[in-house]
Amino acid sequence: MTSPDRLSTRQWRTLTVSVYLPMALSGIGLGAVTPLLSLRALELGATPAEAAFVVALLGIGGLLGALPAGVVAGRFGEKRALVGGLVLDGLLFGSAYAAPDVRMLGALTLGAGLVSALLIIARQAYVTEYVPFALRARALSTVGGMFRVGSFVGPLVGAGIVAGLGLAPAFLFAGAMSLVAAALTAVVPDLHTDGAATPSRGVALAPILRDHARTFATLGLGAAALMLVRSSRDVLIPLWCNAQGLDAAATSLIYGLGAGIDLLLFYVGGSLMDRLGRRAVAVPAMLVMGACFGMLPLTASALAIGATSVALGLGNGISAGVVMTLGSDASPARGRPQFLAGWRLTTGLGSALGPVLISAITAAATLAWASVAVGAVGLVGAAWLWHWASPERLRSVADRVARP
Repeated sequence: MTSPDRLSTRQWRTLTVSVYLPMALSGIGLGAVTPLLSLRALELGATPAEAAFVVALLGIGGLLGALPAGVVAGRFGEKRALVGGLVLDGLLFGSAYAAPDVRMLGALTLGAGLVSALLIIARQAYVTEYVPFALRARALSTVGGMFRVGSFVGPLVGAGIVAGLGLAPAFLFAGAMSLVAAALTAVVPDLHTDGAATPSRGVALAPILRDHARTFATLGLGAAALMLVRSSRDVLIPLWCNAQGLDAAATSLIYGLGAGIDLLLFYVGGSLMDRLGRRAVAVPAMLVMGACFGMLPLTASALAIGATSVALGLGNGISAGVVMTLGSDASPARGRPQFLAGWRLTTGLGSALGPVLISAITAAATLAWASVAVGAVGLVGAAWLWHWASPERLRSVADRVARP
């Protein structure tokens, strides 16, 4: 379908219309309702603790759905998994509009989390097979960039909907975005015209996980550390701003500065990875973020915290797509969705552990020590990735997974 080292203009256009644009649209829908989930739960009579749990169900569903998603994508193929997942996503969010109580809202939110795992794995598997290796990092970094677009634009759209129509209609908007994304995704070309020839059909999940356990425990652990550091930014920056007496407006501005830098750099990181190797981006990004968290307790003014937030955005933005790229590099042609399910679970656990680590250390010591601990994870993770993401080791993994 593609040449060994490039895509034609038509192929790039196909990828944009059928993968990147649908991801941006569905991401905008998700971004619009994610900040509103807790408010909608409160509106339905939930306590603050129950409302927080409803929000957490989105991430819980993503973790629980990782392995089943790999099985579904392997059984039905990437295109069917994407279209079916987006349609189901639209129905779930549309139903959330009319949810009569908190229990139903929680169940629908859990379902949306489960579907999100399917969409992530199917997209990653599709792009990995469709795009030549020489362009893989740029292509997957753009996938990460589209997610960032949704996270940035979605809350702004959601705020406008709430101001004009109220909370519930925002869920209708999210559902509509997913259905439009499904219609666009339907034009994506099939990677395998003969369903029986799909390499991952009939491949059992357990043997793939067992055969690649060493990869998950080495390269995957380093990627999980990167995800832990990334997820910690969402918790530590707002909490540290509050601890220094900054108001909500200043906190939002400081966080937004970092998010803006993050959004601008995703393609640059992918290009560097394709030219210089995965380690050339992953390690510096971890060093920058680790150092920032280590020095955060030394900041007290809005200017200093803002500078730290911008530097974190630089590290996070330049590393967009690196986790997916490393997973794709290590994935076998036969059983790729199943492998990526294990990769998603490994790295997702790292992401989930970030807020848990911060909470535990803050309860036992102080918020400053929690920030230092996250910084230490970043620095140790950089050394780990320097070792396990070296070109020689990645070539060794690629040679091993290429064997029949």
